[in-house]
Amino acid sequence: MSERIREKLQILADAAKYDVSCSSSGSDRKNTSKGIGDTGSGICHSYTEDGRCVSLLKILLTNHCIYDCAFCVSRSSNDIKRAAFTVEEVVELTMNFYRRNYIEGLFLSSGIFKNADFTMERMLKIVKKLRLEENFNGYIHLKTIPGASEEMVTEAGLYADRMSINLEMPTELGLKMLAPEKSHEEVKKELGVIRNKFIQYADEKKIIKSVPKFVPAGQSTQMVVGATPESDKDIMGTADAYYKAFSLKRVYYSAYIPISHDSRMPVIGTQPSLIRENRLYQTDWLMRFYKFDVKEILNDQHPHLDMEIDPKLSWALRNPQAFPVDINTADYAMILRVPGIGLRSAQKVIAARQYGKLHIYQLKNLGISYNKAQYFIRCADSPFQLNEKEPHVLRRMILQNSKSKYARQPTNQLSLF
Repeated sequence: MSERIREKLQILADAAKYDVSCSSSGSDRKNTSKGIGDTGSGICHSYTEDGRCVSLLKILLTNHCIYDCAFCVSRSSNDIKRAAFTVEEVVELTMNFYRRNYIEGLFLSSGIFKNADFTMERMLKIVKKLRLEENFNGYIHLKTIPGASEEMVTEAGLYADRMSINLEMPTELGLKMLAPEKSHEEVKKELGVIRNKFIQYADEKKIIKSVPKFVPAGQSTQMVVGATPESDKDIMGTADAYYKAFSLKRVYYSAYIPISHDSRMPVIGTQPSLIRENRLYQTDWLMRFYKFDVKEILNDQHPHLDMEIDPKLSWALRNPQAFPVDINTADYAMILRVPGIGLRSAQKVIAARQYGKLHIYQLKNLGISYNKAQYFIRCADSPFQLNEKEPHVLRRMILQNSKSKYARQPTNQLSLF
């Protein structure tokens, strides 16, 4: 690798680290006898300490940009080193890194130079060259360029495993404040293009055998949180609306990292609010897998998430009338709503109770977080029920139990928390 390519890689990989939507799950592209790579079980993940995925070659095509978004390190007014890869350089880097087993795939984004179509055309050339000339069957996540033509976006979907386009800010008002040249309407348009084409190909597959794959891992989006004053209710309301309208696979939430002295940006500490980011992901999980309605968790009475306790526990404490849940008779949906019981442990409970009434020791063996769940369930030998203790008392007890649990951990484990 030449020194110039090495320098470009350092600049453009560093600029790409702020985009967290690089999950490589959900695709089933298979290898051929003459191809290279596979997106099946060979795809693995590696994470930084704040949870960001680093399993892919994650780079920008360029950090030159015609836009001046206040929250972006690549904004046009920022005095930083600029660089741009050629199409051939990205292809060569991807293939060389893959052959050396450094990566499992490619995550490619870009600043916008000249215009959206000019940039999107080069990104399309890269994925076509990888697929058609290099026979690369590894994972490719391609960021769509806002404002690019429908034809190019659609064609790119035939070669990428996942595509995404960033909402940037949770609301149009927040976006206009920090990135007046962008709009959510452009994002909706391109998400709609991918959604409609995906539906079309799925319908064709029912009657035509050889229909090409089209974005098999679906599409996603990302929001920066904390740069504008939206409440958690606003953020998750936007996520819920986009999940329903565009059948998104994921919405990613990225805590705002101070990278600008722009007067429009909030004055906060040097560390991003990773606790808030984590609570948003937990809420997202409850919506997608636990079948909670977003309004059950966040509403006008409770517009902000509790930073001390997780959102499921917060909901349970606000709804004591729903508890205790009888583990031996309740349906699966209600068991899922018990704090301390996850998807797998709920399934184990349903399977195990077919052989007799469940007791406390059996629940512990099933992997339930009994220290938390005990206040919300009734089993064969439960000592008390939720309505015997006030919710604010339970909250204090659970928090104290959590703190004492961590205090008992060895020093090297404490650092993890």
